[in-house]
Amino acid sequence: MSMRWKYSRVDGRRSSSYCSTVTVAVFVSVCLIGAWMLMSSSIVSDEGLNGNKQTIAENESRQFEVDSGGDVSEVDGNDVNQQVSENKEEKSTESENTGNETKEKNSVTESLEAESYGDGKSGGTNKTGQSGSGESLGDNQFELGGAIRIDKEKVSQDHDKKESHERDQASVGDQSEILNETSAQNGAWSTQVTESQNEKELQQSSVSKNQNAYSWKLCNATAGPDYIPCLDNWKAIRKLPSTMHYEHRERHCPEEAPTCVVPLPEGYRPSIKWPKSRDKIWYYNVPHTKLAKTKGHQNWVKVTGEYLTFPGGGTQFKNGALHYIDFVQNSCPDIAWGNRSRVILDVGCGVASFGGYLFDKDVLAMSFAPKDEHEAQVQFALERGIPAISSVMGTKRLPFPSSVFDLVHCARCRVPWHIEGGKLLLELNRVLRPGGYFVWSATPVYQKLPEDVGIWKAMSELTKSMCWDLKAVKKDKLNGVAAAIYRKPTSNGCYNRRPQNEPPLCKESDDPNAAWNVPLQACMHKVPVTSSKRGSRWPVQWPRRAVTPPYWLSSEVGVYGKAALEDFTADYQHWRNAVSNSYLNGMGINWSSVRNVMDMRAVYGGFAAALKDLKVWVMNVVPVDSPDTLPVIYERGLFGLYHDWCESFNTYPRTYDLLHAGHLFSSIKKRCKLQAVFAEVDRILRPEGILIVRDNVETIGEIEGLAKSLQWKIRMIYSKDSEGLLCVRKTYGRPTEKETMTSAII
Repeated sequence: MSMRWKYSRVDGRRSSSYCSTVTVAVFVSVCLIGAWMLMSSSIVSDEGLNGNKQTIAENESRQFEVDSGGDVSEVDGNDVNQQVSENKEEKSTESENTGNETKEKNSVTESLEAESYGDGKSGGTNKTGQSGSGESLGDNQFELGGAIRIDKEKVSQDHDKKESHERDQASVGDQSEILNETSAQNGAWSTQVTESQNEKELQQSSVSKNQNAYSWKLCNATAGPDYIPCLDNWKAIRKLPSTMHYEHRERHCPEEAPTCVVPLPEGYRPSIKWPKSRDKIWYYNVPHTKLAKTKGHQNWVKVTGEYLTFPGGGTQFKNGALHYIDFVQNSCPDIAWGNRSRVILDVGCGVASFGGYLFDKDVLAMSFAPKDEHEAQVQFALERGIPAISSVMGTKRLPFPSSVFDLVHCARCRVPWHIEGGKLLLELNRVLRPGGYFVWSATPVYQKLPEDVGIWKAMSELTKSMCWDLKAVKKDKLNGVAAAIYRKPTSNGCYNRRPQNEPPLCKESDDPNAAWNVPLQACMHKVPVTSSKRGSRWPVQWPRRAVTPPYWLSSEVGVYGKAALEDFTADYQHWRNAVSNSYLNGMGINWSSVRNVMDMRAVYGGFAAALKDLKVWVMNVVPVDSPDTLPVIYERGLFGLYHDWCESFNTYPRTYDLLHAGHLFSSIKKRCKLQAVFAEVDRILRPEGILIVRDNVETIGEIEGLAKSLQWKIRMIYSKDSEGLLCVRKTYGRPTEKETMTSAII
């Protein structure tokens, strides 16, 4: 209401009647305005304020959001007031940035669209008799229209640097018209009113898991920063009745998996990048000098200022691994590094220089050695960017399927192959592919000391009775050593012609692929000869091997319920698209800093195959409660092992740059504590390392809460229907309070 005041001047004064009229009018006006304001206030309290409260609550629970229409806001806001301030500033530059944001959002839309394959509805029974319905291709599908939350921290810092900008941002797709309309009409705060129901469930899950639900402590163990729970259980080791078969080097997991986190070594810094890391690592990352003192003369490792350097030598190849690698092939040209021999096993690997230099030949070596007096040898290997695990030839089978390695190598590996009926050599026979080679470089091959002569004689008798063919015994003059090279048979004829059944053939009921905590047996499995059976033919040459469906899959039902050949092809196509369109470009991952990768639930190994052209290697883990697809992974020229994620993995802390987990956590939390599993993830992932999780929305929320409770950085979250994807980065933060691991104190 507005009024126009009129003045009548008589001798410079207003009349009294005029003033009375004005007074009444003003009083009535004030009353009307007051009543109007009171009504307006009640409306705001009943409607607008409630809406604002809801918006603020949702913003507190989700610091970065995208609605079902694709609106984007930021990660890692500190509080609501700060976000309001930032939103006001953003509005002033909104029109300037709209064009840039639209371009940024195009890439991930294409990436996420490309990740969809198959109908995801097929059921079926896999080889192990487990239903395929829970493994549907739909587990991996993400379509447009879901909710994405992204990390813009570095984008704001590097706005004018295109390369860095692209590396550190993931975005939604080409929905620029909706984005512009939403921003113009409502701003960032109002987008949460229109969130999809699924995204609200994700928010609620995150809220419940992000309110200090988890408390963390530092593991206090004798091993300190090198703590491996299942290998440092001294409480169990002290109770062993015997250690003559290396039982004390085998796995002895605590009764309850730790929920503490391992401390960092003092002075730890980001690992040196490959390939420089093959030659040197930071001393303070693995501050151990014992091997440099005891093996320095053999060129294993040396201390050089702030570095530990690796000249590339070994006990049997003091003058470098490259010469030795060429010596082996020259001794037996059929080995054909990188062509016929692609995936090998290196027993007693030391610091794994043999496997490290075989990368130059396109050979992938699974190297292993025990956690023993050769201090931190496997840790050195992994810090160098060379694949290795802590394991031992003891009383149990190795965690690999049968007939998967093209070649097995032992260079002074200190394994007594010839004793107790050849039980340990027979384990190598189990994992060696028919027609594969065993390269044995050890003193009994070339020295004439009485002990060596006796071992050579026993080995000759044992390998002959195993029907292994001695292909060559050659001397390496440069290093002053020699190697004996054997070949495993490709048929059963020799077994049938043996005068004595020693070593005996295994019973027909014995499954050669059963390898998790299975005791060793001194027997041999027959060679598969039926053309449709795995092991009856040699795989195609690398790199075609990585993409060619194994011939023996034609008789199998796939994990996803379809014919296995169709499953395999669709799986690889999916991962090829997902990696090229999303993982490499859409998650803010700096792949030049990634070397050691683990797929924690690998299925067919499609993720690893899609990364084959990068300078990375992937440890493919097939959980023991998942379909046994590990033979498929080996058949395509990749490698991996079996593992139970309710227990710790046989690796040192801080040994992987990137972990990938597809529908692992939702499965494993049915059997064990999710916090303990995440503590293991934290243990094996390097600071600044990346964890990518694909799982259902509820589990994604739980993992997000666990990550935030350890101060990890949320890089991206995407959700659609009941499925989600989470990308987080580990930070250097560690708790200060300690928890003493009584089982791990010497």
